[in-house]
Amino acid sequence: MSVSVAQNPVSILRVIARLNVGGPAKHVVWLTAGLQDGGYQSLLVAGTVPDGEEDMSYFAANSGVKPFYIPEMSREISFKDVLTIYKLFRLFLRERPDIVHTHTAKAGTVGRIAGFFYRWLTPGVLIGRPRKCRFVHTYHGHIFHSYYGNAKTRLFIAIERLLAALITDRIVVISQQQAAEICNRFRVGRPDQFSIIPLGLDLNVFTESSVNRDAFRNELGIEEQTILVGIVGRLTEIKNHQLFLDSIAHFQKLQAESKDTTDVRFVIIGDGLLRERLEAKAHSLGLDQQVIFTGARRDPQNFYPGLDVVALTSLNEGTPLTLIEAMANSLPTVATGVGGVVDLLGDVSEMGEHQICQRGIRVPSGDAESIARGIKRLVNDPSLRRELGRRGQDFVQRNYRKARLLDDIKSLYKDLMSSASKAAERSSINGGLAEFDRSHR
Repeated sequence: MSVSVAQNPVSILRVIARLNVGGPAKHVVWLTAGLQDGGYQSLLVAGTVPDGEEDMSYFAANSGVKPFYIPEMSREISFKDVLTIYKLFRLFLRERPDIVHTHTAKAGTVGRIAGFFYRWLTPGVLIGRPRKCRFVHTYHGHIFHSYYGNAKTRLFIAIERLLAALITDRIVVISQQQAAEICNRFRVGRPDQFSIIPLGLDLNVFTESSVNRDAFRNELGIEEQTILVGIVGRLTEIKNHQLFLDSIAHFQKLQAESKDTTDVRFVIIGDGLLRERLEAKAHSLGLDQQVIFTGARRDPQNFYPGLDVVALTSLNEGTPLTLIEAMANSLPTVATGVGGVVDLLGDVSEMGEHQICQRGIRVPSGDAESIARGIKRLVNDPSLRRELGRRGQDFVQRNYRKARLLDDIKSLYKDLMSSASKAAERSSINGGLAEFDRSHR
């Protein structure tokens, strides 16, 4: 018996809650644009960016991606979620996707609930044939700690466990550390459901980085001999910029104690609802002359080359794009050891008051003094800065290219479609045998 295989493009429907500033928005745009050829057709579905967050729709437009917007879909939980689920269900009926791939927590919840109804609300269920559609969810980070109180967190974990069991064919995580956290620590999903697919980004934008160094520093009025330490990201609680400011205050004390006259300035690149509060905190700590707030920037190819050290103080992370971009620019990093940061920085090579890893300095979460000491070590050790920067750049060039990301996702989809075809073939064969048996009784 021969089974014909359709040669139509694989239809991908990709869902994200909002295209706000950050790695997930760039990730889904790159995937949508990259999977738009003879083998695939992709539609990106996005919700609303709330007030106080920068909208990255411009990035989609510049990449030739035109999202389908559902205005009711946003990060916060509300009664509008019911309407979002209904609209997604209707969209699934219209588009008839082969694969629905959700990204981030909110889109993963509403998208997979709509997917459950799409798969099972069909007359075919009466004869054991739900709609043929595969569901994939990517955790760019997770909300299982440091976001909400205990009761709400336990509820979200319970929902994620249920969705993983009922409707999710594959769970994608972006680091080994994240897989261990989600599957082993929080018991979401089965080990055989998980695929580890690291981020991939367009490294070509940084090819002229050495040429761009002066432009950003001149804009800020920073002299060449000044060491410039930057932190990049949305000004939200989870990024913990308050800790960065506290670490700067500790750094100044360390400099005074050691009578170190090295000129060091700090820059906070990003915007968000906490900006006024953070500016007030900087003022209260007497850091007005040391800290510069740039607001949101759309030119990473310019501002990264202007930095000497990049810091990250987050309470929770998946794999932070800012560290990958810093490494792509040969910059050493000081980062809290949370989530995928551990995998990015690599094994510890030197223990002491902070952990010097293969590609950066790792410090405990919430420890401002350790961050300050890590920054001071890099400020006073140019050879260490150069060596960590070189290792980081080599690591990113080998492991985090956009082409590799696209290949990994294509392999994942091919595997899903292959398993779906085999299941259909088994169903067809079993149906044929049953018909043969009935006709020969």
